[in-house]
Amino acid sequence: MNQLITEQVVVNGHRIASGSHGDGAPVVFLHGTPSSSLIWRNVAPRVAQQGFRTHVFDLLGFGLSERPQDPQVDTSMTAQVKILLAMLDHWGLDRFHLVAHDIGGGIAQRFGIFHPGRLLSLTLIDVVSYDSYPSPRTRLQMEKGLDVLTKMPDDDHRRHFRAWLLSAVHNKARFADGPLETYLDYISGWIGQPSLFQHQVRHYDPIHTLEVADRLSELGQLPVHLIWGADDHWQVIDWAHKLHRAIPGSRLTVLDACGHFAPEDQPEKIAALVLDHIKTARQSAT
Repeated sequence: MNQLITEQVVVNGHRIASGSHGDGAPVVFLHGTPSSSLIWRNVAPRVAQQGFRTHVFDLLGFGLSERPQDPQVDTSMTAQVKILLAMLDHWGLDRFHLVAHDIGGGIAQRFGIFHPGRLLSLTLIDVVSYDSYPSPRTRLQMEKGLDVLTKMPDDDHRRHFRAWLLSAVHNKARFADGPLETYLDYISGWIGQPSLFQHQVRHYDPIHTLEVADRLSELGQLPVHLIWGADDHWQVIDWAHKLHRAIPGSRLTVLDACGHFAPEDQPEKIAALVLDHIKTARQSAT
């Protein structure tokens, strides 16, 4: 179902699933959790069609990328910055436009603060920030212990995460009839289920964004656009306003009838907003 992935690349000793499409100025997309580059399948092609070279990859431990067995392999947001840097080297990218969702936004915040000269623009969609995560529901689940959750019967596991994923979208029927089972396949089964907790849930620690929270104003040197679903129950709209206040000159667009997985609920609108922001950033730079 994820036709964006066209190659497997070994970076930093790990296999990463990735893909590049179109021609023009580079745009890199970062996904979140429990997700993969699949979430960009209806956004990235629209951007590529307008004269841009789009790049996607599945974070280490996510989607179609390697799920390291060694628990010592760090797949936190902080560690994923190194994977992003390695992928940029693979693609031969110096400066680029970055579009990020959910924990991809945590990675993007760290990247933008520590490598600001690499970014042409930054688009943050329903992202984590400060100590906005894990949600109370997820925190309660984590208190059961990750070992217990790893060994939960597959049917129970899928039932729980089916309901969880459906809470991330406004249009539940369309999501259920479309990509929902693929999302579940990536985080279920004898590989997906333990990998979900080892490589994703284990790192739901706000230290990765709190470490840079007092430096968010530095992102004001870049063209920054915040896009948020009005019905986001995972990262409620208050966080959007807090980020907007913290980043001087940033823009905020709130989408009605849209949940946390905004690229699923309104891909056409997301693509249009991304394109508008990139084109505005290019005009400002000339």
